[in-house]
Amino acid sequence: MKEKHLAIRIQQCLSLATASNCPRAKFGALLVDPIRNVILMDGYNGGPRGGGKLCGGEECLRDTNEIKSGTRVEIGCHHAEMNLICNSAANGVPTNGAWLIVTGEPCMMCSKLIHHAGIARVVVVDGGFGGANGCGYLENHGVEIQRTTGPKDPRGSNL
Repeated sequence: MKEKHLAIRIQQCLSLATASNCPRAKFGALLVDPIRNVILMDGYNGGPRGGGKLCGGEECLRDTNEIKSGTRVEIGCHHAEMNLICNSAANGVPTNGAWLIVTGEPCMMCSKLIHHAGIARVVVVDGGFGGANGCGYLENHGVEIQRTTGPKDPRGSNL
């Protein structure tokens, strides 16, 4: 994928992150075909489908339970990468060999999904996940990691 096209996709991914209702952090993810330069699927972090605005319906379970950022990733919003991979599976969109652009380093849980979905490269944009991340796991399992500061992140410093 040409650098100028990747820069455009990064901008789209950052813009997508603003769709999240999460009061703590907003993440976006795009699945792209690097050869044809087309978006295959997108995702952002948020509450479960049909389950309300936030992870606890109308409340943030992480705030309610005073859970520190970067810990207990099983509690809270569905992550952008998780939504993207599940939406791909539900709609018959192949992930094998695709690239994932994401607005922060994937957690270990999402990294396992990324690896098993056959995603070939993860482009991590500006900043990262608050806890131990799964980039090392991905690299150890043959998934290329490309870090970029990309265009400046419009989400601010609420990460």
